[in-house]
Amino acid sequence: MTNIPETGRTPRVQIRLVVIQILVLSLLGTLGGRLWYLQIREGNEYAKEASGNHVQQVVDPAVRGSILDARGVPLADNETRLVVSASRTDLLKMKDDGKAVLTKLAAVLGMKPKEVMQRVRLCDAKTPQPCWNGSPYQPIPITDEATPKQALQIRERAEDFPGITAEPQAVRRYPAPGKANTAQVLGYLSPVTDSEIQQAKDSDSPYLRSDQVGRNGLEREYDKALRGKAGVTRYEVDNLGRVIGKAESDAAEPGSNLVTSIDSRVQRVAEYQLDEAMKAARKQFDKITGENYKADSGAVVVMEAKTGRIVSMASAPTYDPNVWVGGISAKDYKQLTGKNSDYPLLNRAIQGQSAPGSTFKVISTAAAVQAGYEWDGGYPCTSSYSVGGQVFKNFEGESFGPISLGRALEVSCDTVFYGLADREWKKDGGINPKKGEPKDYFFKTAHQFGLGKETGVDLPNEVTGRVPDRQWKESYWKANKASWCKTGKKNGSYVEKIAYENCLEGNKMREGDEINYSIGQGDTLLTPIQEAMIYGALANGGTEYVPTIGKAIVSADGKTVKEIKPQVKAKLPISQATHKGIDKALAGVITSGTAAWKFQGWPQDKITLHAKTGTAEVYGKQTTSWLATYSKDYTVVMTISQAGTGSGASGEAVRNIYSALYGVQSDGSIDKKKALLPSPQKGLPKIQKDGTIASPKISKDPVKDLKAAEKATEKGATAPDETQPGATTASPTATNRNTRRRPRKRGSRRMLT
Repeated sequence: MTNIPETGRTPRVQIRLVVIQILVLSLLGTLGGRLWYLQIREGNEYAKEASGNHVQQVVDPAVRGSILDARGVPLADNETRLVVSASRTDLLKMKDDGKAVLTKLAAVLGMKPKEVMQRVRLCDAKTPQPCWNGSPYQPIPITDEATPKQALQIRERAEDFPGITAEPQAVRRYPAPGKANTAQVLGYLSPVTDSEIQQAKDSDSPYLRSDQVGRNGLEREYDKALRGKAGVTRYEVDNLGRVIGKAESDAAEPGSNLVTSIDSRVQRVAEYQLDEAMKAARKQFDKITGENYKADSGAVVVMEAKTGRIVSMASAPTYDPNVWVGGISAKDYKQLTGKNSDYPLLNRAIQGQSAPGSTFKVISTAAAVQAGYEWDGGYPCTSSYSVGGQVFKNFEGESFGPISLGRALEVSCDTVFYGLADREWKKDGGINPKKGEPKDYFFKTAHQFGLGKETGVDLPNEVTGRVPDRQWKESYWKANKASWCKTGKKNGSYVEKIAYENCLEGNKMREGDEINYSIGQGDTLLTPIQEAMIYGALANGGTEYVPTIGKAIVSADGKTVKEIKPQVKAKLPISQATHKGIDKALAGVITSGTAAWKFQGWPQDKITLHAKTGTAEVYGKQTTSWLATYSKDYTVVMTISQAGTGSGASGEAVRNIYSALYGVQSDGSIDKKKALLPSPQKGLPKIQKDGTIASPKISKDPVKDLKAAEKATEKGATAPDETQPGATTASPTATNRNTRRRPRKRGSRRMLT
């Protein structure tokens, strides 16, 4: 009988179990070894390979919305161009950082290798333009002006141009309807930076690396609406870049269109007239300096009086905004920002501030009335006004005897305002007033008119101007006292004497300060847009509006229209009677005052114009010309730096702008068919079913229609005889107050600008 173990297993079964156990252990050992090999020894390598399977984003840039004028004519839109771009990431993988590739590319594009290499370098504090200020991970455009032949050459020889692409893209275009420029108003675009991406990542409008961002003007102010939303398609790709699946995609949303209140025809006329006025001023001789006027910069604003909408805004010198498209060259950048450029990137309508001269007298007049002075009081208009050892002269020693405030405005009598300001200064306690005693009507009224702060115009970087009241003088003195005390000398040069006086009492309101201030001199600073706002309020009955350029934001499909309504800013601090008196006086400036010689033959009975001339002095420079005007519909303000007197430099140009608006011919007749905008534009241009905005055909250049009128005006405009205030004609030998510079007033203190 066979002997069987208690377990019931035969020796054969036991052997089999042992073999199986050994086999299982061997397999487990092999598997463990393999796992150790894959995860420990070769883990990093396989992790790298696995990371090659990732999601790749392909960005479809949104089409940027157009900027249109009030009639629907494009001021900025888009066009398709062949854009050659370089991938900086790919270039840096090459041994020579891509220099050989870029050199070959330059040869194909007809560019210098240095210029191409400059465009792909990154901007920093030490790297001048041109350079790339966008993300280093997005394609960098080399040129947007490639020909089809050049693009085809690059694409067919892709192995010779690794990292280089040539694709059709929508790029910004700044058309010139009727040759209007509008550069400073429009602004320009440049690539988004990494810091901007980080700042906006949690906002409702984050940036993508491919985005172009508005850097100035309307492009910046309305960037969010114009930019739209780029489309993104996400693909799953392996480590070789092969697509293995599609994750998801978001369709691109085109940007909205911005309809503005700018009329491109009026803009063209304003730009032309400003340029012509500056050219004419440079031909005039400054008898004080012995040189011709420099007329180095200027601005003009045309605004709807009853809404604050800007019809035209021109600044000189200007430039072509298309230089920024596709990246700016070193030569162009130097021309825009160099020491000899006169800084054309500045919008002098909102950033150019200077003493306003006699255009400020409407505020001084309102202040005098608030202080209790009678409108029809007999205020002495003498040839000079003495304060201690200082003599403040009237223009060319003119003397009109006792006159009213209205007449003082009309003939721009300085000494009337000197006397009023001096009396108020003494009433306020002089140089050492008691606490709470000063009424400061002249300064308080300026603030009530909205000066010393931004108007709120829908453009970036507006400056505030300055009202040099007691608070400002105190803060300015604290900031500059150390420098004044270090450089000032009691018996030194003019500048050293001023520094010495400022060191001792620069924080106090001196008698000469308030006298100078009353005629818009001294430390007072205004901008053309502030003047336009004030004179617009005088035109409409006393309401100041926030100046605006944007009129409506229209979605790309035309279904959503967001109108930008006029906003009331403030009411002028004057009574109806005072307003009526100022209005009448400013109309008199056109017919029998300081601007009459430039407006002879104007149909004043049909289109009533009002004006105030200004000649502002700046130490060390020639005088600045100001002319602020209005009709029932518009206000037009022009200023030209270092150009002479108000009406002398700007009168003819401003008249020609009104002639273009209303269709006034050289003989004073009105041709409505030639009127560009006899009344402000109402409503919006027609939005068609497909969302596009209809625009009229661009007519011939409106400037050509004015040239005949200009010639006739030149022949007929003679200067009035200043010895007879009401004269509108003069003999050839008559002295012209508007072609001579106002002599500097001895002892007057003024800001060094």
